[in-house]
Amino acid sequence: MVAFFGSFLALIIAGALVFLYGRHRKVGTPITWGEAIVGGIALFGIMFLAYGIVPDLFLRWADGKTLNWRSDAIGIPAGPINKILSKKWNSHYYSGERNVFFPNGVTFFGRGRVKIDKQKIRDLVAATLYIVFLGVHMFAWTAWQKRGKKAGDKAAIEPVSTYGRPLVKKA
Repeated sequence: MVAFFGSFLALIIAGALVFLYGRHRKVGTPITWGEAIVGGIALFGIMFLAYGIVPDLFLRWADGKTLNWRSDAIGIPAGPINKILSKKWNSHYYSGERNVFFPNGVTFFGRGRVKIDKQKIRDLVAATLYIVFLGVHMFAWTAWQKRGKKAGDKAAIEPVSTYGRPLVKKA
């Protein structure tokens, strides 16, 4: 649990540092070899944290002795709600002894039952981590590319030749 939350916190801090650096760096400033190498290593580390370490540590935490989300444990884990509700409170939707919602599966008006085990919830959380990290990744690249531009800023595009030089003669 400590490793998962520690790596998640390290990921948030590293992402914030990238945005702080991008805010102070002027757009169009030439990049040196050293800056490119350090930036590449930093982004590799952030992506390694986001797509490798954080989901892996969550899966290890969920499989470990602390959570023990196995495939034979039926029900959706309720988390700390057991401290709010009584441990003796049991119904069709919640079991205080096992601290799960739908302890016998989800029923559909007496016509059938879908058994949801804790391992499926674990996999759903891990997949959600990947999806959220991918969305944040795309947002971060877009924000980096658009940094320094204002919402209504449409600068006049200067015509250039095929070699990239500005045209002297007006067309």
